[in-house]
Amino acid sequence: MSRIHFLLGLLALSLAVGCKAQPASQGAPDPALDRRIEVMVRTQYNVPAEFNIVLGTRKPSQVTGYDTLPVTVSRGATQKIINFLISTDNKTLARLETFDLAKIPGMAIDTAGRPIRGNPAAKVTVINFDDLECPYCSRMHQSLFPSTMDRYKDKVRFIYKDDPLTELHPWAMHAAVDANCLAAQSGDVYWAYVDYLHSHGQEITGEDRNLNKSFAALDRIARQEGTVAKLDDAKLNACLSSRMKPRSAPRPRKRMPSELMGPQPCLLKANASTALSRGSGLAGHRPCPARRRRGTAPSPASVGASSLRTGPAGAQGQVGARRIASYFASPSWTPALSPRRGM
Repeated sequence: MSRIHFLLGLLALSLAVGCKAQPASQGAPDPALDRRIEVMVRTQYNVPAEFNIVLGTRKPSQVTGYDTLPVTVSRGATQKIINFLISTDNKTLARLETFDLAKIPGMAIDTAGRPIRGNPAAKVTVINFDDLECPYCSRMHQSLFPSTMDRYKDKVRFIYKDDPLTELHPWAMHAAVDANCLAAQSGDVYWAYVDYLHSHGQEITGEDRNLNKSFAALDRIARQEGTVAKLDDAKLNACLSSRMKPRSAPRPRKRMPSELMGPQPCLLKANASTALSRGSGLAGHRPCPARRRRGTAPSPASVGASSLRTGPAGAQGQVGARRIASYFASPSWTPALSPRRGM
């Protein structure tokens, strides 16, 4: 009998300990707490009202004093689950972000075969995503060459990659392709062509804005540069004639909202291995905000092209809401939640 009493005592003790160890966070759902969490997420990350937010079941996390709380953000048939951390006392909501050090975007920019201006062995590389029709890009280009290059001399090298914004600049893609044709034979001729376009953009556009005349002018200037540099005319003409160029007029231009257009271009600084850092590495130029999209012009596998884009304004209020909506609508949408400034 004493043995039975002993076993019953152990069972009662274990049940008491289990009840005591049960965290309060695993109790019954708290609608008021769920509402506070939803409001916090919407407020901190500018989530529009048309997006649904559903809180999942809390699970133990690897962070002491916190549970993992999955939050599902959805609109229509598309959804994304984002894991937050919530303290076991229900007073703090947090979100940790992990990064794969083997997949750093700034270190994965392919510059192989790109024409280089400056010291090829320089420890600092400026990668400029350029639009040859963009007036802001022209202003940036004229600031880089020659003043910035003269200041830093052999300490820096410049590489251009393509970013033609065809919805705004109808001949930018054609120009980038022509630039690639020249780069296939000579980096120096490529730079001469880019220099000319960035200083004669209005001339190429023309007063009548005839796109076919602009295309013809771009090809003519490319051939002139090739002749002066004594390039292989047959190869150049074949390249200029065979590329995928928008020979017909593009769709009507879309006006970019003014609040999404930065007042001036921006610069990304990189070391010799093209690892980008968003700092003010070059005097007199502001750093770039986070970029979301990059485009490239059609070009041979062995050839790249040039480019720059203007930096968008900070994602605040309705601007942030529109951006979340546009990213979410993309097939490859992944919410990059960044708290609002000042929070």
